[in-house]
Amino acid sequence: MNTAQHGRRIRLSAGALAVLLALVGAAFLGIGIHAQEHAPQPPASAAIPYSTTATHSTSPTPSAATPGPRSAGAVTGPVLNASIPTRLDIPAIGVSSTLIELGLNPDHSVQVPPQGRDSRAGWYRYSPTPGALGPAVLLGHVDSVQYGPGVFFKLGALRPGTLLTVTRADHTAAVFRVDRVVSYPKDRFPTLEVYGNTDHAALRLITCGGAFNLSSHSYENNIVAYASLVSSHAA
Repeated sequence: MNTAQHGRRIRLSAGALAVLLALVGAAFLGIGIHAQEHAPQPPASAAIPYSTTATHSTSPTPSAATPGPRSAGAVTGPVLNASIPTRLDIPAIGVSSTLIELGLNPDHSVQVPPQGRDSRAGWYRYSPTPGALGPAVLLGHVDSVQYGPGVFFKLGALRPGTLLTVTRADHTAAVFRVDRVVSYPKDRFPTLEVYGNTDHAALRLITCGGAFNLSSHSYENNIVAYASLVSSHAA
């Protein structure tokens, strides 16, 4: 297979990145102070700095929001042709969600999944499709005032080695294994580590976490689950 055609890269302007991080880390994911339960958090040890092949930055608005493509020779692990994701299943935390497509609003801010009783995750369509080369991005609510726990309420309970499946429009199921789960303070979010180019088919699951700040009416952290493609099969 020609991996060059699978190297679609996330297209986020610096402004869009800033809005995305603000939304993912704040009101986008609900106001958990009213929730009946507190969402599980990753262990503190998961926040130890971790070296990856992605470019790193602690700035939420990097000057290079779209790193250059890697050569085909640098690709590691399985890679699939591009295909729109339709469903996410994470049995370990009870997630079974159809996926909606998320794009950009007229003001170039990133769209987010609608709040509702049927909380669903969304795929940011300017990121690679899950299974293709690069970091596919899925966003989901942790909770909301009106509806309680959201689709990613238990994301912080994921542990390395957990398997999850993304079903795609081409009737393949892409199987990912969780590499690590990290809770980042919003003001130290490593933008390029999360969204930057990778040498493999990667997945980023993002929600909000940490303590709820009564002054800002938002959560103080983002929870990010990093995963890598390990196999695929017919859906």
